[in-house]
Amino acid sequence: MALDEPKDTDHVYKINDVEYLVDKGFMEKAKPITVDFMGMGFKITSGMVIEQSSSCSGCGSTSNCC
Repeated sequence: MALDEPKDTDHVYKINDVEYLVDKGFMEKAKPITVDFMGMGFKITSGMVIEQSSSCSGCGSTSNCC
């Protein structure tokens, strides 16, 4: 999430006088997207499925990650 100016490739959603911009291509991969204000920041959820790898390259262990 970042401040940006609208582009031709963005969907623009105005909710409670706040404009949200979402790249059209990204929206197709991530929909539905939900943005909730949690008091100290925002919680963003989406329908995007992120595949997890079968190993962890950070600590050299394949049974768990550091």
